[in-house]
Amino acid sequence: MKSYSLETAVGLFVLAGLLCVGYLSVKLGKMELFGADGYVVKARFIDVTGLKEGASVELAGVRVGRVEAIGLSPDKRAILDLRLSKGVKLTDDAIVSIKTNGLIGDKYVKITPGGAGEPVPPGGMLTETESSVDLQDLIGKYVFGGVKEEKK
Repeated sequence: MKSYSLETAVGLFVLAGLLCVGYLSVKLGKMELFGADGYVVKARFIDVTGLKEGASVELAGVRVGRVEAIGLSPDKRAILDLRLSKGVKLTDDAIVSIKTNGLIGDKYVKITPGGAGEPVPPGGMLTETESSVDLQDLIGKYVFGGVKEEKK
């Protein structure tokens, strides 16, 4: 009788440990199982080099969402699906930029709020965008003479 209660306690402990590992795997992997909160807006860019799905979206330095998907439009431009928190309201004159954390850090999306535009509905398109700066291209242009120095 005692061995059954000990085995049951060990089994429950192992089950609880497995549930904790599963929960942490989902949270650290930034996956969502039961639907995502917030809403999606789209942004059109000429170039999104280095940006990955799951990258953070920031407004005034505060994380307000993430990049849900990166695709290509029929006119050969990059389309980002940005999942934003419910409380974040944007106007159609907001500027969406791709920035870098540090010199060689990860890319993220920065939103600069607009002033007096119309509210963007869920699924709406943000057209005021600034593409990422590719550091390797800039260095290559400088090394091979593609960048002209300004003479004083």
